Amino acid sequence: MLTKQTRIRYNDKMNSDTMDAKDGLSLRQRYGHIFGQLAGLSHAPARINELNVYQEGNPATRKIMDAMVEENLLPGSRVEGREHFAEFLEQVKAGKRGLLLSEHYSNLDLPGIFYLLEHDEGNFGRELARRFVAISGLKLNEDDKFVRAYSEAFTRIVIYPSRSLAKVTDPEEIARGKKINMAAMRAMNTARLNKQIIVVFPSGTRYRPGKPETKRGVREIDSYLRIFDVMILVSINGSCLRLSPDNTEDMLADLVFRDKVIVAASPVIECVPFRKAIVDSIDPASGTDPKQVTVNRVMELLEEQHKKYEAVRAAE
Repeated sequence: MLTKQTRIRYNDKMNSDTMDAKDGLSLRQRYGHIFGQLAGLSHAPARINELNVYQEGNPATRKIMDAMVEENLLPGSRVEGREHFAEFLEQVKAGKRGLLLSEHYSNLDLPGIFYLLEHDEGNFGRELARRFVAISGLKLNEDDKFVRAYSEAFTRIVIYPSRSLAKVTDPEEIARGKKINMAAMRAMNTARLNKQIIVVFPSGTRYRPGKPETKRGVREIDSYLRIFDVMILVSINGSCLRLSPDNTEDMLADLVFRDKVIVAASPVIECVPFRKAIVDSIDPASGTDPKQVTVNRVMELLEEQHKKYEAVRAAE
């Protein structure tokens, strides 16, 4: 839990108004007073290369992120599927290579998963969360010093996203991207051997309402299924941070809301049989891309799980 000192220091700018009055303000408006503190605590590199793709979480900025999540979670926020999370942890501890694939709505998704697991009544959540290593896009490190400080609270491996790299024309930048991604694969292999859990958002981007293509899984997820033993799918219902409809590219323009958030896990899935069943069902003569079909099935299962818990959430 946060210390009283940390909570008071973080909240003292908030006491003059009700929290309701703060709902819908941008990150910059609502938490701009702590940006300087965040930047002062940051030590992540501003430019990524093949030597610094693995970055340990920063406990100093993590306290601030926990406080932000805590202030905005409404009563009823919780973990569902505890038994699945617990079984997944036990399999990883036994030596299985573990992959967590999650829905992605906002940059508070990962902080929210961490917070709810670590504060859950079960005795597994803290150990599970501390094994997480998130796959993070280059943009979170290089675009803005405050976003970098915000992101570095959690252990991560930085990649050059394939969608971004495909748009690059400069040969030197292409070479840089390839070196980063090769180093990221090596770092991921080391993390798996250390019984850490790789966390990936299979859509590769945050979902933008009205743009279903942003919820389409990236075909590279098929490669993850080849090299991991077990996975769980995590749905997220409710969000304390939402994209601004007027500015979806500026992460500090995202809008902050108090909300009830339910983080839920699927049963543990064995990766290789899961993938094999899908690939075997495809007619080779159809010209269908098996990689895309595989990730499409992952996204379908996540959507089914999301709808299930959205109905639960709406009924409460």
